[in-house]
Amino acid sequence: MNWLDDYARSLGVNKLAAEEIDVILDLARDVAHGTERKNAPLAAFLAGRFVGAGGTLDEAVADAHDVLPGAE
Repeated sequence: MNWLDDYARSLGVNKLAAEEIDVILDLARDVAHGTERKNAPLAAFLAGRFVGAGGTLDEAVADAHDVLPGAE
């Protein structure tokens, strides 16, 4: 078991699927490079909050890209 799985279990939530990890890491990379680095973990948290409220991870990522500087 890895740390993320242990953490998910301690929070009482499902562990992350491999494809979710890739999407979240890509989101963090894009936000870190497109804004200030400190926004990367905060954007991932906001995406999680959005998903917890009923949105999808794909929607959260699309919205993040829509508001990145230089997005059209």
